[in-house]
Amino acid sequence: MPSSPEPSSAPSFDESLAEVETALHKLKERYAQVQRDRQRRDELRNRIDDIRRIPKGDRTPDLKDELSHIAQQLDDLKLALESDLFTWSSLSEPFWQAVRFGGIGIVIGWLLKAIAG
Repeated sequence: MPSSPEPSSAPSFDESLAEVETALHKLKERYAQVQRDRQRRDELRNRIDDIRRIPKGDRTPDLKDELSHIAQQLDDLKLALESDLFTWSSLSEPFWQAVRFGGIGIVIGWLLKAIAG
């Protein structure tokens, strides 16, 4: 007779599935935001190129102000594109894995050296 899954494991699976769905939704939102930011960055860069094609003597103060405003927007976009890609929480697990396995490697090395030497 096949055994049925335990009732206590069902909520755990449901919770895990909900967490995965939430993470996937957040990932999709972040991907869409990155695509919008990249498109906006390209538009701003094209506008800067258009302004730079204008001879310096023909540039009005408004164009100079627009150029500095665009530069500020580009800096903000750069920060937005980089900020969520490398968060401390995303680097926490690989860091601790490196510490754990690096430490184990050092201990094994010491043990092998003690045995061989």
